[in-house]
Amino acid sequence: MRFEVLKKAENSRARLGLLQTPHGTIETPVFMPVGTQATVKTMTPEELEQIGAKIILGNTYHLYLRPGHKVVEEAGGLHKFMNWNRSILTDSGGYQVFSLGELREIREEGVTFRSHIDGSLHFIGPETSIEIQNALGADIIMSFDECIPYPATYDYVKNSVQRTSRWAERCKKAHVNPKQTLFGIVQGGLYKDLREESAKDLVSLDFEGYSIGGLSVGEPKENMYEVLDYTVPLLPEEKPRYLMGVGSPDAIFEGVLRGIDMFDCVLPTRIARNGTVFTRKGKLVVRNAVYARDFSPLDHDCDCYVCRNYTRAYIRHLINAKEVLGIRLTTIHNLYFLLNLMKDIRRAIEGGYLSEFKNEFFESFGYKQEF
Repeated sequence: MRFEVLKKAENSRARLGLLQTPHGTIETPVFMPVGTQATVKTMTPEELEQIGAKIILGNTYHLYLRPGHKVVEEAGGLHKFMNWNRSILTDSGGYQVFSLGELREIREEGVTFRSHIDGSLHFIGPETSIEIQNALGADIIMSFDECIPYPATYDYVKNSVQRTSRWAERCKKAHVNPKQTLFGIVQGGLYKDLREESAKDLVSLDFEGYSIGGLSVGEPKENMYEVLDYTVPLLPEEKPRYLMGVGSPDAIFEGVLRGIDMFDCVLPTRIARNGTVFTRKGKLVVRNAVYARDFSPLDHDCDCYVCRNYTRAYIRHLINAKEVLGIRLTTIHNLYFLLNLMKDIRRAIEGGYLSEFKNEFFESFGYKQEF
């Protein structure tokens, strides 16, 4: 991987960059659609390419449990397995181990947990996580960490941060595939000194990129932005910064203004399956009865395939009739909306008007200017 900062904004930490992986060049800031189980739900790889996705995310925990990383490796890696020729990032599996496992035991070696699928007992530690991700063959992989819950006590977070730093060192030693790029993950909850400690530890290990984890886990957004304010400056300017699990339009703007280069989130695909879509005028719940005879597009300001060809009334009918095409169309639209928003954000950084664009978008979307 190579990362180049092309331009920095004058009045914020926002920046334009190019991220080069073995499977293509990605303009940053970038939003990465989530393909948890080697698929972005309801979408084909060809459709993802058509709406402009350059990189997607796969989940180590889920792919380890099903179909198994050895199966994916035998298929030639994730790219061949799912017929996706562009870049892939895999997470460490840490978040799912801690959030989905009913019974889990954390030890220095790693974590023993029960599968959420069948209750079978499994173990993932730093070396195991790297082994799985090496087998999956993603372009960018993550070090194994504990995603700290919110809220959490200072002592709990301190012990977790120190263990995550030790795990990060073990991950770096275990990583053997030179074609893959390994990121470290900064933890620390909402405690400034622990975020600083975590960042210092990881920067000393000289990872090729840095993720900020443990946010968007239930804390108020103003707390998340405060953490970014004092964490991002601790990370190397010349390396990419990835804010994990964040993808609402307001949080993307706030993250970009604070120097974040990469985002991912299940939000656009999840709300799409519930019949909710993004528009420049705010969220629209298209399954509602008020749209039964609304023959206009989802978003009058959108030129995606869905908005050019289908009406609110038709999509509402499909969703209420439980036809799969309905949630395919809302998913295509939502992902196009965020990917196109990222294009507009990059143009605004290039043109020097990001703050003005953010204010205009917030006013149109209905966000309050609170932060």
